[in-house]
Amino acid sequence: MARALALAARGVGRTSPNPPVGAVVVNRGRIVGTGYHKRAGGPHAEVLALHQAGPHARGGTLYVTLEPCCHLDKRTPPCVPSIIASGITQVVVATRDPNPKVRGRGLAALRRAKLQVALGIGAAEAERLIEPHRTLVTTGRPFVTLKVAATLDGKIATARGESRWITGPAARKMVHRLRAGADAIVTGIGTVLMDDPSLTVRIGAVHPHVPLRIVLDPSLRIPLRAKVLTGRKASTLIVTTTAGPASKRAALEKMGAEVLVLPAQEGRIQWKVLLSKLGQRGIASLLIEGGAEVNASVLRAGVVDRVLFFLAPRLLGGRAAIGVIGGMSPARLSDALRVKKLTLSRVGPDILVEGRLH
Repeated sequence: MARALALAARGVGRTSPNPPVGAVVVNRGRIVGTGYHKRAGGPHAEVLALHQAGPHARGGTLYVTLEPCCHLDKRTPPCVPSIIASGITQVVVATRDPNPKVRGRGLAALRRAKLQVALGIGAAEAERLIEPHRTLVTTGRPFVTLKVAATLDGKIATARGESRWITGPAARKMVHRLRAGADAIVTGIGTVLMDDPSLTVRIGAVHPHVPLRIVLDPSLRIPLRAKVLTGRKASTLIVTTTAGPASKRAALEKMGAEVLVLPAQEGRIQWKVLLSKLGQRGIASLLIEGGAEVNASVLRAGVVDRVLFFLAPRLLGGRAAIGVIGGMSPARLSDALRVKKLTLSRVGPDILVEGRLH
């Protein structure tokens, strides 16, 4: 199962709206077939592993990180009939598929065919791998991660807006790995105007996965020379409101960007509406790399699932320095958001604090 889980991890960020899945076929103590789901619309992990195993699958055991599918409402055939036809006698599954179209039906079909079925080995790691998929199929929205780079005293920039680079090279490299595992990256117009980020993945010379870049820009202040518009390596979605001039929308679309107009609430884009739209597009994982006001708005909307705070061993201080979360502070301490399941780790000289809000 460890081998299957490692294979599944290769598909993270590339399979949405499908989950990443890995599979291994073993016969007489020897691995005879392996596979992982590489992209939506492509062969599933079980099919690839069985194809590689060929006749050696007969009488063997299939290890798979997620319950095999059994429904027809998708681009590829269901896996359960292929498993049964292969001659496999035992299937070891890490975790059930939370998709209502599956959710136990695949396991039941295998048992009806008299195959031995075991469930739960490697479940914790398998659940982490499919967390975005679970969120998408059960809520209709992406799994949301809020990433922050700050000093120990909670500052993300100086009073003049200088923020490069608060954290060290190891932390920045990890952020690119996070981007590589996300379907889309969100930032706000304030960050674009201040830092002009490209929001691309830069790990080595070439990386096969290119997440969608999303800029929240209610009144379309984005410069046409911004890096998120001029680079052709990634698609860009500008989310705006009716306050954005039609002429600017046309200019952005002419440059190749997509413009999505959403209803405003007090001049701001509504997160729940946006996330619903992204979920309809099959986006399962969203990484937010915004400034203080974007951080405040998404936390206030209650849609952040995971927080990642990279804290540098620096103290900036000063009332005018920019803090992690903008907006208005709650009047009572009891209204503060509680972060659960905290973990701490070192990333070079920096500290990574990870926690959950749901």
